[in-house]
Amino acid sequence: MLAAQRHRIIIERLEKQGSVKVSELSASFQVTEKTIREDLEKLEEKGLLKRTHGGAVLEAESDDSLLPLMIPNIRNGQAKAAIAEQAVRFIEPGDIIALDAGSTTLEIARRVKNMPLTVLTNDLLIIRELALKEQIRLVVPGGYRHHNLLIGGEELEWVSKLNVHKLFLSTTGIHLEYGLTIFTEELARLKKVYMSCAKQIFCVADHSKFDKGALITFASLREVDCCITDSGLSDELLAKYEGQAAKLIRA
Repeated sequence: MLAAQRHRIIIERLEKQGSVKVSELSASFQVTEKTIREDLEKLEEKGLLKRTHGGAVLEAESDDSLLPLMIPNIRNGQAKAAIAEQAVRFIEPGDIIALDAGSTTLEIARRVKNMPLTVLTNDLLIIRELALKEQIRLVVPGGYRHHNLLIGGEELEWVSKLNVHKLFLSTTGIHLEYGLTIFTEELARLKKVYMSCAKQIFCVADHSKFDKGALITFASLREVDCCITDSGLSDELLAKYEGQAAKLIRA
């Protein structure tokens, strides 16, 4: 089994159980305990877990499950609300926007005005929110339902042909070395397609996402026109990441 596969399974077990043991993982994967300890060390470096004596626990500050849940992630709620308030200032009547799946983009959907607007999204919670605003035209790609998302393969080619003015992009982690990252390849492909057809790309991510790296990189920081975060981002991290994206805004 490849290391990336082990890492994914370890995170899945942490999501379900809250903790894992080196001895149990070693037996399950049929690798040495030394290999498992190295796996846990790498995942800790990415901010995804905290190593303990004989195992690891889920990092308390880590954000987002492998896939979003039907109940949106309410962690850092005030920060996400502030980011959303800043983001909607960039949305104008007549815009064609894409809202990537996520709890911060859901906050944007809640705050966007009922005005002539076209919104592309695969997030069922966002669709439910915007369906109440009759002036907004909803564009929904095909696919099958997985938790609160519509995902699949055939819709990617269709989405790639669309003209999107502004994309509001979510991410699990932002890292100088790894760039923008997520856990699942299927969602990474959709994000890349969204980015390919968007004229402007706004990454919306609260401060807890910085200096974190998930398993799959879907974009570099320089592919983003603007990154909107919250005031919880320290001055040290602000200085570290300024200039990596075209523009960094603390809401």
